[in-house]
Amino acid sequence: MSDVAPQAIRKLGKGKLVIATHNAGKVREIADLLAPYGIETVSAAELDLPEPEETGTTFMANAELKAMSAADLSGLPALADDSGLCVEALGGDPGVYTANWAETADGTRDWMMAMGKVEQKLLALGPDASRSAQFVSMLALAWPDGHVEWFEGRINGHLIWPPCGEMGFGYDPVFVPEGETRTFAEMSFAEKQASNHRSRAFAKLVAAVF
Repeated sequence: MSDVAPQAIRKLGKGKLVIATHNAGKVREIADLLAPYGIETVSAAELDLPEPEETGTTFMANAELKAMSAADLSGLPALADDSGLCVEALGGDPGVYTANWAETADGTRDWMMAMGKVEQKLLALGPDASRSAQFVSMLALAWPDGHVEWFEGRINGHLIWPPCGEMGFGYDPVFVPEGETRTFAEMSFAEKQASNHRSRAFAKLVAAVF
């Protein structure tokens, strides 16, 4: 047995925190979750920070990459989320490439197109293909000195077609969480916040760093 004690998780004090994303939906969700803890949030977009190329092959690697880039450039602690839809029958795809499936030729993102790609791949597998899926969120909290903490959240569910609902973002209109009959996009913001993959990861962060 090692005599080396595990490193204590670093606590986060009150002050300014960069939300390391240009995704307005993520900014809103994370800022809302942080609101009760006296944290002043500012997004990477507001600070005009560049979006680093997501070269990682795991959610952890990409979350760390984004958080460390924002912390280094801003001189402030930064919180990044890397999340995605993992479809059982597609071997976990789109997974870390969830956003890539929505990329268009002009550099914008078309989420209806992305949802259509998932549906077409499932249809190609035949009528008995499993529609089980899960959303995964990995949060990385980084400080300018290079210290990083990680927190993961998951939620199981299944996919439907056609898409339903106009709330939420990304693949929300085709994902029905376990125990529900509605998609994330049919739920109010508060309902989705109560128990989605990001809020589950955030609950672990809160327990550890506040």
